[in-house]
Amino acid sequence: MISTETAELRILDAAERLFYGRGLQAVGMDEIRSASGVSLKRLYQLFPSKGELIQAYLRRRDVRWRQKLAAYADARTTPEESILAVFDWLYEWFGEPDYRGCAFSNSFGELGATSPAVAETARAHKEAFFGYLTDLTAAAGKPAPLADHLALLAEGAITTAAITGSAEPARRAKEAARVLLAAA
Repeated sequence: MISTETAELRILDAAERLFYGRGLQAVGMDEIRSASGVSLKRLYQLFPSKGELIQAYLRRRDVRWRQKLAAYADARTTPEESILAVFDWLYEWFGEPDYRGCAFSNSFGELGATSPAVAETARAHKEAFFGYLTDLTAAAGKPAPLADHLALLAEGAITTAAITGSAEPARRAKEAARVLLAAA
């Protein structure tokens, strides 16, 4: 028998691949069982409902997404470079072969009206991202409203890239961010 930790990782890896790739409602627990190689009984022992599995998937994705972004952007020399690096990181993310847009916006679009937990998790993710941009703009000595403008640029680029299948919206958003930084 596999350990609880290994089973959870296999289930979450399968759930992330399937939920992100096809959507929350399109994927059943039996598919996750098959993709993870974990028995259905064990799956339900670890995640008693699909809703709980969705929440675990979103929480893990939030932490991983924000950590990767911060590691990339925070490695820059100045706060201004870190702000612009956010858009470079987005460009790389948009170029990934499985890119389907923001998992949180997608999840909110699918279940936000009927699942308060999904709606709250999506809001918390966006608030954390906006908070990160607020911290970067404060470190750059820029006015607080700039963070909201940068966040909207990033969110627009995320959505546009998903719809168009192009990473270029990140480049255009970066140029707009550069203009806003210079004007602030």
